Amino acid sequence: MAVDLGKLVGEVKENIELSELADKRVAIDAYNTIYQFITIIRGPDGTPLTDSQNRVTSHLSGIFYRTINLLEQKIQPVFVFDGIPPVLKQRTLAARASKREEAREEWEKAKAKGMLEEARAYAVASSRINKWIVESSKELLTHMGVPYIQAPSEGEAQAARMVRDGAVYASASQDYDLFLFGSEVIVRNLTITGRRKLPGKNIYVNVEVERVFLDRLLKNLNLDRKRLIWLGMLVGTDFNEGISGVGPKTALKIAGSYGSLREIVDYVREKYNKEFEVDPEEVERIFMEPDTIEIDAKSINEKFAQSKPDKEGIIKFMCDEHEFSQERIGKFADKLISFRQGAGQKGINSWI
Repeated sequence: MAVDLGKLVGEVKENIELSELADKRVAIDAYNTIYQFITIIRGPDGTPLTDSQNRVTSHLSGIFYRTINLLEQKIQPVFVFDGIPPVLKQRTLAARASKREEAREEWEKAKAKGMLEEARAYAVASSRINKWIVESSKELLTHMGVPYIQAPSEGEAQAARMVRDGAVYASASQDYDLFLFGSEVIVRNLTITGRRKLPGKNIYVNVEVERVFLDRLLKNLNLDRKRLIWLGMLVGTDFNEGISGVGPKTALKIAGSYGSLREIVDYVREKYNKEFEVDPEEVERIFMEPDTIEIDAKSINEKFAQSKPDKEGIIKFMCDEHEFSQERIGKFADKLISFRQGAGQKGINSWI
């Protein structure tokens, strides 16, 4: 579960136009973004896009068109993929897999009954990212000339470090875990802007790009980063379940009232008669000292300089192998090449 900070960032988040990110590099949480694509890009009954071999291609459509849209806005994306998850995350992943399987079974039942709204909701809940989806995403990015980073562990941790080290301007994800990993700037809704239908309702909303600065959030909450991690642990993270009955506002009070994690553990034991189900110091360590690699601005420059769009490769991959429209893919491939050439003429070092 991603840490629930939504109710606490309202006062400091700001809606921005994509143009405000022009000439800036953004590290995109690849798994989070791909998950958005495979949940959103579906038919009325929840069936994802597939090719004739029944391979899911929703993510390929999302990556191709949305990335070109970012480049058109002069934004330079760098996708960051997860590596081996920390041991503490295994239980979370197992629980998610179980829920997805239950949702898949309900999806099939709803489809058989012709209940389209219910079917689509269950389909979204059954979404999963498998090895094929990851590898095909990387292959498409390579053909597009868009660099990606393979993190040793959590992609969010790697993206956060890249922001802190000045290799990129911001990290992009729907989750606020990036703040616990120390990202100084995060951007939400970067690849899913536009008109969206609310799940289970005949209501449409406009999804806008949001930006939040870590220093403003910490100042507004009167916390430092370590106490923000304690807050996250109280409500629940990908590495622990949190304390039942403790919501974000209560967690904020607790985290701001004590000077050590041990004091919080003692308070939770006395007040709620509960224990953290895993070692809280290990969870704190995952956020404060995550397994990442050094990626500096020079390295990013080299990746962009070495990465070139390959129209022939794009058409072969997208059209010949996965049956997208050659006319449409070719048209957008030409746009991609044009945008990248423009960036090259400007000078790759000008990207921040």
